[in-house]
Amino acid sequence: MNVLLTGAHGTVGSAIRDRLDDRYEFTYLDVEEHPEFETAVADVSEYDDLAPHLEGQDAVVHLAMPDWVGGSTSRELGWDPGLERDTRALCTVIDGAREADVEKVIYASSNHAVGLYEVTRAPEIYYPGHGVTVDHTVPPRPDSRYGLVKVFGEGLGRLAAEVHGLDFAAIRICAVRDEPYDHPYGDAERGVERGDWDRGSEGYDEQVARLKGMWHSRRDLAQMVERCLETEDLGFDVFYGVSDNDRRWFDTDHARDRIGYDPQDNGEEWDAPPE
Repeated sequence: MNVLLTGAHGTVGSAIRDRLDDRYEFTYLDVEEHPEFETAVADVSEYDDLAPHLEGQDAVVHLAMPDWVGGSTSRELGWDPGLERDTRALCTVIDGAREADVEKVIYASSNHAVGLYEVTRAPEIYYPGHGVTVDHTVPPRPDSRYGLVKVFGEGLGRLAAEVHGLDFAAIRICAVRDEPYDHPYGDAERGVERGDWDRGSEGYDEQVARLKGMWHSRRDLAQMVERCLETEDLGFDVFYGVSDNDRRWFDTDHARDRIGYDPQDNGEEWDAPPE
């Protein structure tokens, strides 16, 4: 299977690349070259840049986002020029895939498309017994303009699927981290390194509690992408990119039933960071 991977060398892209490189004929696309992997350099928001790399592909795994429009913690409502670039990129990739007769798009959506379910219940939602389940049927509740862009991508993907017959899977990615921090203590330990808090502090403990619910290990992420690639007749669907964490609030049953997702990791199995 020929697969175009946009944003190939970021945190999420590298998790897919490192674990699935020998399974598919990947074209790695990013904004700059990589020292180890042959890279197609292109701007996904520019159709003429992107179109040649869509030819001959069976699927696109779309991770690239040109502008984070203030990030996931900003609650701004006003116009940001990044909104135009981000939404144009989504139109370019999805419509370009349709034009090139690509069969399937797997889209890196985000938990921030429904982030207010967390924001309005934090920090209680980070601890066992919270009683919250957010599944694929809930209304979108973006927590930021970043989340809003992700909702736009999901809506455009639904239109492409239901009107134009494109298979489209939106993965609402929770918390994927680079290799040294690929564990539920990752965010807390990174904060120690930055000088944000000390180990054992309230801030440290809250970060651990949150990531024990949100963690999506790199191997579980790669497996979910693989299952989306291998499942036929997806139509339009939404899955939560999260490991089998006991205290998660995002549903995995739908992904298990629909694509055979079988996560291997559970944040609750960790009681300390790695040595």
